[in-house]
Amino acid sequence: MRKLKNSELDRLSVDDFKQANKTPIIIVLDNIRSLNNIGSVFRTSDAFLVEKIYLCGITATPPHKDIHKTALGSTDTVTWEYAESTLDVIKKLKTENVKICAIEQAEDSTMLDTFKVEDDNKYALVFGNEVKGVAQDVVNASDVVIEIPQFGTKHSLNISVSCGVVVWDIFSKLKNITLHNSTIY
Repeated sequence: MRKLKNSELDRLSVDDFKQANKTPIIIVLDNIRSLNNIGSVFRTSDAFLVEKIYLCGITATPPHKDIHKTALGSTDTVTWEYAESTLDVIKKLKTENVKICAIEQAEDSTMLDTFKVEDDNKYALVFGNEVKGVAQDVVNASDVVIEIPQFGTKHSLNISVSCGVVVWDIFSKLKNITLHNSTIY
């Protein structure tokens, strides 16, 4: 087995990415401190054609060298918007019939592996602060709280890892529905 060269990866150009049909996923970052985490979320969002990222509260915005270090140019491809209030973004998305999914450990949460997606929904995935998690008022306003099953001693994942796990899972489930319905993104 031979590793592929970068020239063999069939990557989209920035213009092609902007024109491509997007996955019906929106990422909402609720007061993320780490610039490296923000850059990693951009990179994951680029990989799975995420529609948009909302950067809320203390979450830094591009351009910034520490975001760029991990984003590797994906701040130029993925659409993003800054908002002071995460809760205001959630309220706005609800008026657009977007299903709000807080990624958090909470009472009556739905485990990620049992979460069912529907092909006619758009999903906003809310990821919270590295220490405090998703703010309680945002959890309260969410349609569902999704928890990543964990079995070790920490029961804690870095936000960029959580984003990768959840976006991949939702993307895979949506792709399976889409392929079943014979429509490709």
